[in-house]
Amino acid sequence: MSPLFRRAPRRAPQDRLVTLVRKPGCHLCDDAQQVIEKVCAELGVDWEQKDITEDKALYDQYWEQIPVVLVDGEQHTFWRVNEDRLRKALTD
Repeated sequence: MSPLFRRAPRRAPQDRLVTLVRKPGCHLCDDAQQVIEKVCAELGVDWEQKDITEDKALYDQYWEQIPVVLVDGEQHTFWRVNEDRLRKALTD
């Protein structure tokens, strides 16, 4: 089968990583963190947060989009986190 039509192998939720790119004092970031904490706890997914003010590369890339949520290093969403969409991304 052509590689174009092959699906990437599914990863178990426990093998995933969610990253919240945020800044201090950001109320949208606090809201995003609550959703991430809930979904990741339910699924057993590890998550981390990174402060955009402490990383120039993150600042340059995401400054106008924070909070930004990455799933396995790939941008999943920004500004608002939809609980159902995040859950689906982690279980598909």
